[in-house]
Amino acid sequence: MSAQPKFFEQVNRYVDRAARLLSLPDGLLQQIKACNAVYHVSFPLRRDDGTIEVIHGWRAHHSQHRLPVKGGIRLAAHANEDEVTALAALMTYKCALVDVPFGGAKGAIKVDKSKYSDGELERIVRRYTFELVQRNCIGPGVDVPGPDMGVGPREVAWIADTYIAMKGGEVSAAGCVTGKPVALGGVRGRLEATGRGVHFGVREAVGVKDDMARLGLSHGLEGKTVVVQGLGNVGYFGAKFLVEDGARVVGIVEREGAIYDSRGIDFEHAYQHRAAGGSLLDLPAEQKLTGSDGLAGLEWPCDILLPAAVENVITADNASRIQAKIVAEGANGPTTADGGDVLNERGIMVLPDLFLNSGGVTVSYFEWLKNLSHVRFGRMEQRFEASSNARLLRAVEELTGASFNQRVFEQVAVGASEVDIVNSGLEETMVSGFHQMREFAASRQADFRSAALATSILKVATAYNERGVFP
Repeated sequence: MSAQPKFFEQVNRYVDRAARLLSLPDGLLQQIKACNAVYHVSFPLRRDDGTIEVIHGWRAHHSQHRLPVKGGIRLAAHANEDEVTALAALMTYKCALVDVPFGGAKGAIKVDKSKYSDGELERIVRRYTFELVQRNCIGPGVDVPGPDMGVGPREVAWIADTYIAMKGGEVSAAGCVTGKPVALGGVRGRLEATGRGVHFGVREAVGVKDDMARLGLSHGLEGKTVVVQGLGNVGYFGAKFLVEDGARVVGIVEREGAIYDSRGIDFEHAYQHRAAGGSLLDLPAEQKLTGSDGLAGLEWPCDILLPAAVENVITADNASRIQAKIVAEGANGPTTADGGDVLNERGIMVLPDLFLNSGGVTVSYFEWLKNLSHVRFGRMEQRFEASSNARLLRAVEELTGASFNQRVFEQVAVGASEVDIVNSGLEETMVSGFHQMREFAASRQADFRSAALATSILKVATAYNERGVFP
């Protein structure tokens, strides 16, 4: 197997390729590609048994063309500076693509969560937050982290609490981090946002008849077969919403192995079985792969392959064996530059991570706005909308002499709740983002990834120039 370039190098290869579609000064392109700053922190942890261990963490600010910068924090044993820098770069381009006004950032703490107690994890996360606050690397106007691999609402609550304690009196302190529990200023719909965005993006792509005809597929999600890698937040919700819209999961790839059944897999049962401590390999299936051999499950026949776990799983070594017609990148960087070349040459449609998993940062933006405004979405207008809708329905009843079924009346005469508004905003972002990307690709005869990146690069370049960064 050939050696793979480092992750950040992979990202910049994609950027260089996309930049060929544009006419930018080389110096400006180099500035856009460069990482503004990377902070490496190390601190001691006194473990529950009294021993002391040094913990390492990073926070990268890739681009400050817009402030604050935005990106998740992950807890992962494999975390390193290169990965954090590359993911921060992807956040820059992702935010620009979907018009979320943030620069790109990313953070990581190098720990294996399974080897630490809850108390130890809390001390780690709080101390990491303390280190960032001390360096003015976090805050609602500076850098707004969010959840990522190994970090959920609990860890985010620790970050928020530590920041608020250190910045007493800051009126918008809750906006220092997103992905919070609703009771602490979070927004409804954030947990499933990235997976829901995956669904919206894939749904829009398969709804274009001409594109599907070129792939030999019917348009729409009904009956489409899916192989999903990863049953984390993105993989679970992404596949769940695809199934609810008519698709059928036929393969699941996870750490312990992979299962495949052309007749279809009861996806919700498989997820709940594994969440309860069981293994995928316990479930009935036509084919099973164990351990690291499970990665070959990416090569199983399907219409849509949804890699939603880690980076660099589709490479030049296995891209020629991918049987999917569409690769929907739910994870960050699941396809290497060389692997992407092979997929493009074979005519496989790749919905790039830059676009497809932007649902998380989109809804995080909504949460940040909520924290700055101190008003829950829908609070001021929901009752008014419900009353207006009810008056319209009663007017129709009076004009027609007929009455609506009570159940129908109650369904229609309702105002938009916070989750309705959030999901509507997310859907609009994904739908408009897809067509913007597709139109650029068609005009330049480019693949979707290059089109998405070129669009992002133009927006970042415009922001730099409008800010007068270059004298």
